[in-house]
Amino acid sequence: MRQYRAFTGQLDQLVEWLQACGVQTVAMESTGVYGIPLYQKLERAGLEVVLVNARHLKRVPGRKTDVLDCQWLQQMHSYGLLSGSFRPADDICVLRTYLRHRSNLVAGCSQQVQHMQRALDQMNLHLHHVVSDLDGDTGLAILDAILGGERDPKELVQLRDVRCRKSTVAEMEAALKGDWREEHLFVLKQAREGYRALQGQIVECDGAIEKVLERVAVNPAAVPEAQRPKNPVAAPPEAGAKEKRRKRSRGNAPQQDLTTPLQRICGVDLTRVVGLNVLSVLMIISEIGVDMSRWPNAKAFCAWLGLCPGNKISGGKVLSSRTARVVNRVAILLRTLAPTLGRTDTWLGVFHRRMKARLGPAAANTATAHKLATILYHLLKYKEEYIDVDRVVYEEKFRRYRLSRLRKQAAELGYEMVELKEAA
Repeated sequence: MRQYRAFTGQLDQLVEWLQACGVQTVAMESTGVYGIPLYQKLERAGLEVVLVNARHLKRVPGRKTDVLDCQWLQQMHSYGLLSGSFRPADDICVLRTYLRHRSNLVAGCSQQVQHMQRALDQMNLHLHHVVSDLDGDTGLAILDAILGGERDPKELVQLRDVRCRKSTVAEMEAALKGDWREEHLFVLKQAREGYRALQGQIVECDGAIEKVLERVAVNPAAVPEAQRPKNPVAAPPEAGAKEKRRKRSRGNAPQQDLTTPLQRICGVDLTRVVGLNVLSVLMIISEIGVDMSRWPNAKAFCAWLGLCPGNKISGGKVLSSRTARVVNRVAILLRTLAPTLGRTDTWLGVFHRRMKARLGPAAANTATAHKLATILYHLLKYKEEYIDVDRVVYEEKFRRYRLSRLRKQAAELGYEMVELKEAA
């Protein structure tokens, strides 16, 4: 047993000692960002690293010290009783770092917009109430004119974009009359400069992401046809079916067209899935990668995301079936997309509305996220192009299922269900 400090030189000595001892596999407890340097050094040295969830080692018998924890880890790992946590490949980890940093920059932009709104409120300027977005073309143009010294509402309204439909010209003129206090203008100026600087950093980060995508490895070969499941993701397309139109980037989405590099990496175009755009696909790939062999099937993948019911059973009695509490960025993203899908006229929208009426909004979001996770697993593993299911076909299929269930229930009660024919 040896003890090393966390400095880089000490970590190098640790790796050299393990190699000198002929060690081939190492188990280490997950300690957040503090364990990443050691993990990367061990992985670079060719050792198999098992990153153990600290929650799985919570109930250690006896006293609790760091040395005893290490000995317990070694003992459990020698028995093969430890399962490693998921960590994507190194190139995906690089992409993940850029995407997470980009999310922080977007959150910083939102904070600067809130500072601008607060400064406008304190000056009784209701610009953010008469435009849809303060950080839109009209809002930013008027803010720049105000900070440039313009105070006349009639002149400011001339900067209104022709696509602005939130309010009338008269309402905007009334909203742009306020108390021009110097201290609030100073706060507004600094918030505007901070927003502009963060937007520049986001553009620079998008350029770095585009370069990283060129180096990311391609999705492994698809599973042979004989090993694929019998039930595909979607039914074959009908004759004359229209292709999904690509929308231009909006909001915080990257300005570059990253559809082609993403399709090269994934082996399939995930933006064809209802509800997914380039940014959401980027976030998903940066968190889970493209190698679906890490999970044996779609059910295991959904369980890892925390999108399936639990099965806490003791003595044949179900104690709890609540969904496990899993903090996963992909699961959060899919749950966030679910309400938007519920407002669409698609088969996923029909499914979400049906689950919402039966289980409530929260459970409906989880169920719809489970559907999306299953689709993603299938597309990434088998490299099959996504074909959207016709809403009418889906509703008819569910109608036949309900009829068969009613017939079965009537037979169990000793009745026979007779379908009435429509009057001529």
